[in-house]
Amino acid sequence: MNQMLQDPQTGTSQTQPPVPAATEHPRFAKPQRVAFVQACWHRDVVAEARIAFMKEAEARHLTHVDVFEVPGSFEIPLHAQVLAKTRRYTAIVAAGLVVDGGIYRHEFVADTVIKALMDVQLRTEVPVFSAVLTPQQFHETEVHYDFFRRHFAIKGVEVAAACAETLLGLERLRGQVAAGIV
Repeated sequence: MNQMLQDPQTGTSQTQPPVPAATEHPRFAKPQRVAFVQACWHRDVVAEARIAFMKEAEARHLTHVDVFEVPGSFEIPLHAQVLAKTRRYTAIVAAGLVVDGGIYRHEFVADTVIKALMDVQLRTEVPVFSAVLTPQQFHETEVHYDFFRRHFAIKGVEVAAACAETLLGLERLRGQVAAGIV
């Protein structure tokens, strides 16, 4: 519903757009436990993804999230694999910022991390999500830090949505498999 507000200085009315209703997300049949593995390199930037993830995850009924820190993005896949093999986690989320002065090295690291995370997911059947970002240009300036903090916050929300939607889909699929439907 549109609301009419009166500007106190001019006395004119302005129409405000409706406030969207809070989205009610589906609930899980069983509790889900998620591991969030965060690289400490540029911790203040990467933390924005974790903060946004936690808030969105809670809204999507993912309330059991354990946070793990590793030195850098290169160390994330091994931690993800060990955590997946415990069978305690229904999903693993990785967050990191891969930057380097040499274009070859940071692209190599980013490609290696993403491939390794995919391998963990396929070997263990525990979904692994990536918010490991590799900017083409990153300079140690406040402008870049501010930009990437905002960008990581957006990615945190996106990875929480992807995580919840995938877990819901897998929950349905596994139920159908158990029932002999699929």
